[in-house]
Amino acid sequence: MIRKSALTTTAAAAALAFGLTACGGMDDSGADENTETGSAEETEGTGMDEGMDESTQTAGENFGPGCAEVPEDGDGSFEGMAQDPVATAASNNPLLSTLVTAVGEADLVDTLNSAEDITVFAPTNDAFDKIPEEDLNALLEDQEQLTEVLTYHVVEGEQAPDALEDGTFTSLQGDDVTTEGSGEEFTVNGNSKVVCGNVQTSNATVYLVDTVLMPS
Repeated sequence: MIRKSALTTTAAAAALAFGLTACGGMDDSGADENTETGSAEETEGTGMDEGMDESTQTAGENFGPGCAEVPEDGDGSFEGMAQDPVATAASNNPLLSTLVTAVGEADLVDTLNSAEDITVFAPTNDAFDKIPEEDLNALLEDQEQLTEVLTYHVVEGEQAPDALEDGTFTSLQGDDVTTEGSGEEFTVNGNSKVVCGNVQTSNATVYLVDTVLMPS
């Protein structure tokens, strides 16, 4: 059974307190003075284009067998998700439709979208399918318990894969989440495998996992 305890307003407010930050601006280019300067400006121009699409560039560094099921283009693709805040990005990914339903039932869409620099261990539809249907329906109907479970999947800071090699993170729910592994194979809390890692959204790093995490 999942421990039923009221999620404090402070925990939810902690996520809401984070504001989205704007991307940095671009430097103006000066007039060409010689061939060397012209070459430098061409290089700078390329860098500016890359800077404008920095999140998309990072989004290409994902890994794991589940990544093959992510759409190749459109809003639910890696590039598309990188442009939206995490709850919106998840709503466009067909692998996360059950999670999106749960987030809506818990009224956490605005909380997640307005948070800054978080990591989300996002259970896939297959992860939710491991929960008996009767138990899953009961969870979706209990907003307090559902909020506790979902906020347990969110930790502060955008955690890079190397941080997951032997990591312990405090979740927004309050309990610790542990990770271990290396290369492209990581587990969360010992038994939930990362099936697609380092997925970027505009305010979060997301690791799709194959088992729903339960707080103690």
